[in-house]
Formats: sequence, structure tokens, C-alpha cells
Amino acid sequence: MKNSLSSLSDLASAFGKAPVELDKTSQVNDDSLVYSTDNGRIDQKKTKNITPSDGFARVRRETKGRKGKGVIVISGLGLDSKALKELATKLKKTCGTGGSVVDETIEVQGDKRDIIQQVLEKAGFKVKFTGG
Repeated sequence: MKNSLSSLSDLASAFGKAPVELDKTSQVNDDSLVYSTDNGRIDQKKTKNITPSDGFARVRRETKGRKGKGVIVISGLGLDSKALKELATKLKKTCGTGGSVVDETIEVQGDKRDIIQQVLEKAGFKVKFTGG
């Protein structure tokens, strides 16, 4: 037997046990892990939950935080991000204005509620005007 035990494998062999070998090829499944010395930076799997639609697309006009400029905000569509971007592109081209997709809402510049209502009804949505 050795005089000094410098590692756990030496201690295990002193008691007649085989040392445990760790498999370095397996991925660590700890969700809170950000960096590992074996694998480097760990990318977290991001999942987005889409809020289901209740059957109505809510269309409202907002000016808050935009220096008085009017924006039409469309929410409650229940679509994933790719479908939202396609619908936003269609709405912007039809209205001839700019806009963007923010979280689960579509923002279209200007006050084109009637045109937006027609496009959404053709796409199969029921439209509700909210906020006056």
C-alpha cells in the first residue's frame, strides 16, 4: 500500500475498489450551467410559449411613448414569430407604411384601421377595435 493517498482513485484502489471513470463525451444536463471547462460555453435551449388566441384580433391605436405619432397595435393573434413576421409584412405592404413585430404584437405606423381590418378578415381573423 502507498504511504500517501493523493487522489480518490488511490484511496479506492487501497480498499480494493475500481476507480470510477467519468464519461467526458456526455453532455451535462444542468440547466443553470453556463460554462464548462470540458465543453466550453453551453447554449441554453430557449423555448417560447405562444399565448393562444381567443378568436379575436385586437386592434388599437397608441401614441404613448412615441412623441405623439400614432401607431396601430394588433394583438391576440396566437401565431408564432415566423407567421407574425409574414402577416406584418403583408399589412405593411398593403398600408404602404412601416412597422415592426414586438413580442407577440404587430405595430403598423399611421392610422389605417380600416385597411388593417379588411386584411385581417381576409386572413380569417375576427377583428375587435379596442381603446376608443
